[in-house]
Amino acid sequence: MAGHSKFANIQHRKGRQDKLRSKQFAKLSKEISVASKLGGPDPDGNPRLRLAMANARGLSMPKDNIQRAVNKGQAGDGEDYFEIRYEGYGPGGVAVIVEALTDNKNRSASNIRAAFTKNGGQMGETGSVGFMFDRVGEIKYPVGAGDEDTVMEAAIEAGAEDVTSDMSDEDGSHIIICGFEDLNEVAANLETALGEAESANPSWKPQNTVPVDEDKAGTLMKLIDALEDDDDVQKVYSNFDIDDEVMAKLAG
Repeated sequence: MAGHSKFANIQHRKGRQDKLRSKQFAKLSKEISVASKLGGPDPDGNPRLRLAMANARGLSMPKDNIQRAVNKGQAGDGEDYFEIRYEGYGPGGVAVIVEALTDNKNRSASNIRAAFTKNGGQMGETGSVGFMFDRVGEIKYPVGAGDEDTVMEAAIEAGAEDVTSDMSDEDGSHIIICGFEDLNEVAANLETALGEAESANPSWKPQNTVPVDEDKAGTLMKLIDALEDDDDVQKVYSNFDIDDEVMAKLAG
């Protein structure tokens, strides 16, 4: 989930972490298998696989699970998966982008449309909200990677465009933004300077955010949860702006 609120990515997720863990592993395994199938099993020569494996390690996925996913891709698993982007609007008029990796387009479209409809949203055509976002690379480091000045200097040297640091507590992070086409190079440069990132992914960055009041926030979070719970959905992005106090209430 991507949206503006510290609690959106921390407290709200903490309540769902155990529930999502097995799903996250399954989704990462699928991405690793597809990347292995498309680009080969060697991460040094396959940037997509290298990023997928790094993200899996960032979530403490066991090495055996990662290798099993690579092997599945080489055995042919993943060859029938399709990458599809769905777009629509959620409660409060926020824009939502859903990235899916599926072996059944009809199933995915039906399930995602139902999630929108049941949770106060409406699925639109591809491109209906995409113009409100910029396609970027997003690299995340924990606060332990260094202070703001250290990370900023490393990011500039690596070729990044922007850094946002939240050092308020141990759950904070450094979010480094770079050009979409530069993601692999910047991630590799940062790894040399700061060590392996917690995650590194292509991302949709909203150009502007939409304020969402307390009445709509709960329903919006239910929509995002429903989308993220779908086995075919890999990532969900939105341009919501929810007050931290409201998010804390929803997480309570």
